[in-house]
Amino acid sequence: MSLSKSSTREIPAVSHIPRHVAIIMDGNGRWAKKRHFPRVMGHKRGLETVREMVKSCIERGVEFLTLFAFSSENWRRPEEEVSFLMQLFVLALEKEVGKLHQNEVCLKVIGDLSRFEPRLVELVRKSEALTASNSKLTLTIAANYGGRWDIMQAVQAMLKARPELAAGFEEADLQPYLSMPYAPEPDLFIRTGGEERISNFLLWQLAYSEFYFTDVLWPDFNTAELDKAFLSYRQRERRFGRTSEQLKSHA
Repeated sequence: MSLSKSSTREIPAVSHIPRHVAIIMDGNGRWAKKRHFPRVMGHKRGLETVREMVKSCIERGVEFLTLFAFSSENWRRPEEEVSFLMQLFVLALEKEVGKLHQNEVCLKVIGDLSRFEPRLVELVRKSEALTASNSKLTLTIAANYGGRWDIMQAVQAMLKARPELAAGFEEADLQPYLSMPYAPEPDLFIRTGGEERISNFLLWQLAYSEFYFTDVLWPDFNTAELDKAFLSYRQRERRFGRTSEQLKSHA
């Protein structure tokens, strides 16, 4: 059976620019608190950073950008903040998708959308359909997403489609049912805001990603900070189980 394009069992080509960047956008609330603003102002300012990152990734030749917008655990936040985040998501889809389409960005949303209002789900589906044929950058938004949920839903979907695999299956059997079979696994994972954990984000897909943590809060994360992350990435030796000597012999 052929391997999914997202599998690192097939060793990706080495590049100075990561093909796929995944980011946890952390620090919006703290950014606002430092300025004596309501937490929601941090989320609003963080949306501006998203715009800058999309533009910068396109300019640098990144093919896939995946952003963790709302985790399955974020429902535990104050009701007012959750409500604002939902409104901001709707507003962003209404105002930004046309611009994404003009810039040839393909938008995808992954996660369990069943808890969202029907209007938001409809906007998501229309936005995905509008931008489906674009190929300059694939922007994936993870909303009500969790890495454990992703693996569990993949197993359930696979067994529903192929019940004969209940007796046993391989990695390659499962991968097409994960949330991002259309993308290679992330080359670079970035988390802003000073925390150094992956917080249930892309548990399967980050297996061989390079990690970059920064104390910079998401609203302050700009193109210069992105370039610092890329510089760190270029200094890594990506072996995928091989030795340094093997890498040199294939250079």
